[in-house]
Amino acid sequence: MYVMTIDQRGSSTDTDRVPGLLAELGALSTAGRFERSVGDEVQGVVERPDEVVEIALHALRSGRWYVGIGVGQVDLPLPASPREGSGPAFVAARLAVDRAKAAASHVPLAVVAGVVPGGVAGVRRTDAAPLAAPPEAHGSAPDRPVPDGSVPDGPVPDGSVPDGRAGASAGARACANAEAVLRLIGRLVQDRTAAQWKVVDVLRSVQHGHAGTHGTQKIAARKLGITEQSVSRALLRSGWQEEWAARPAAEMLLALAHGLITGTGGLKIPDARDPGPRSPQARGADTLNADAQDSSTGGDR
Repeated sequence: MYVMTIDQRGSSTDTDRVPGLLAELGALSTAGRFERSVGDEVQGVVERPDEVVEIALHALRSGRWYVGIGVGQVDLPLPASPREGSGPAFVAARLAVDRAKAAASHVPLAVVAGVVPGGVAGVRRTDAAPLAAPPEAHGSAPDRPVPDGSVPDGPVPDGSVPDGRAGASAGARACANAEAVLRLIGRLVQDRTAAQWKVVDVLRSVQHGHAGTHGTQKIAARKLGITEQSVSRALLRSGWQEEWAARPAAEMLLALAHGLITGTGGLKIPDARDPGPRSPQARGADTLNADAQDSSTGGDR
């Protein structure tokens, strides 16, 4: 499970924006439910990594929220209210939002691994390192040595998931790397201008009515009263294609972290050609990207 804790920035000098955020989050998650936890903070449990990414980036868009993501186990059965939930992922989400506040001068988001007693505490983003590839990728013997002489610290040759200390450590590194990717995407989202967001938002709404077809930029241009080339330029400068190209990487790292931490494995690498049961926003990415490429090839000529 993924527990998300989202706290309002500058709440002492701003209006209470929690009711508005709760209304927005209700449309972004198929199963997760968010509630006000304390003060100007909301908390919820989300099952799918693509929805975690969508919610996190939505919160970062306005620049008004700290976003903490805890990855790991929760105590079952889940209570009716997220405020009554418990388990390592809830503890991790609290640590994550506190870390996000410390990073407020950058992109205020953090991802922390929730580990059971006896596991390893999460590492900081600055400690992030690429996860080791299976030994076959380097032509080495499958029985490579490991630092403590026990189970390998990462995926093992037969594709199974390491348990105990090694699994928690590898999961913490996956969380740290997921955080790094989400912060990079978050920078694109936060730096997008109001004019660029206007184009992106209209494109999203247009695509929902024309799923699986091209030409949505032309329809959006008519709605906005601008040329198709202007739409293409705004899309290019907004980093829209880069954002949607990077989202699956963040989803994959979150899923990998969850499998390593909980020992469940089951990693499925997201593929833009086979989006699966993703959110409506995610399903629209391919069509919009295809339109952007079609228009950008001749948009400035």
